[in-house]
Amino acid sequence: MAPWRIGMGLTMGLEEQLPAGIALTTVENLAGYMRKNSLWPVTFGLACCAIEMMAVGGGRYDLARFGMEVFRPSPRQADLMIVAGRVSQKMAPVVRQIYDQMPGPKWVLAMGACASSGGMFNNYAIVQGVDHVVPVDIYLPGCPPRPEMLMDAILKLHEQISNTKLGANREEIIREVEAAALASKPTFQIQGLLKS
Repeated sequence: MAPWRIGMGLTMGLEEQLPAGIALTTVENLAGYMRKNSLWPVTFGLACCAIEMMAVGGGRYDLARFGMEVFRPSPRQADLMIVAGRVSQKMAPVVRQIYDQMPGPKWVLAMGACASSGGMFNNYAIVQGVDHVVPVDIYLPGCPPRPEMLMDAILKLHEQISNTKLGANREEIIREVEAAALASKPTFQIQGLLKS
């Protein structure tokens, strides 16, 4: 039976053995905390949304307080791809190549209506959503989205990263999600409520 202490409630004994200043957590929580506070985005601006992405890196919005002040010029040094702008059919293989060169774990943020769904460019030359090329973790709407919206999306991505599981199950989930995204039907083939 665990001892009862006045003002402390029921104690189990472990906290009595630890020296002051020692915090208890799980390996997953510690890894999630480290990963979310050390994201390095790859420099990848395709259109007008890239201007808003560059503004976030400036002094007014100060992305450095989240540990992301360094936009990496090489995909081998980055773990977050912010696809800012429309993706043309010619650019899609390049987007995939850059994604494949990034070390794991890696995340993708689709910034703007064009990257998320093709935006106003519903034609043969523009990919109708970058999720047909790479798996997307966060979709950020807007044309173009404000820097505050990008920072909010990054904070939501931080929550997602801190709750990510570790191990072989995570790799299997990533493969399944990526295969489902690549096998999905293009948006121009989807029959909606207004199409006949």
